[in-house]
Amino acid sequence: MTPTRTLLVLLAAFVAPSLFAADAAAIWKKQCAECHGKDGRGDTKIGRKRYISDLTNPELQAKFSDEQAAHSIKFGLKDAKGNVIMEPARRVSDQEVEALVAYVRTLKK
Repeated sequence: MTPTRTLLVLLAAFVAPSLFAADAAAIWKKQCAECHGKDGRGDTKIGRKRYISDLTNPELQAKFSDEQAAHSIKFGLKDAKGNVIMEPARRVSDQEVEALVAYVRTLKK
């Protein structure tokens, strides 16, 4: 591999995750913050009405896997009666869902 190509591969490896993080933050702000809050605490008008959990709580985050979080983001959540308690994210790719899960993990204090 040429030095230039090696440099490009290394740059892609370091830049791509930060681009996904930026995308995740933008998606969070646009689609999630209204209910979950900018900081993930769920301390919003809608969040309090729907009893949204505090995603900054490490004990709460330990209760769900990345796969469970991704499923909730993609398909939303319903309560035992079938009532929607979280809408699915709109028009997000699988990579964006993964980035959102990683973003949620950064919210814990």
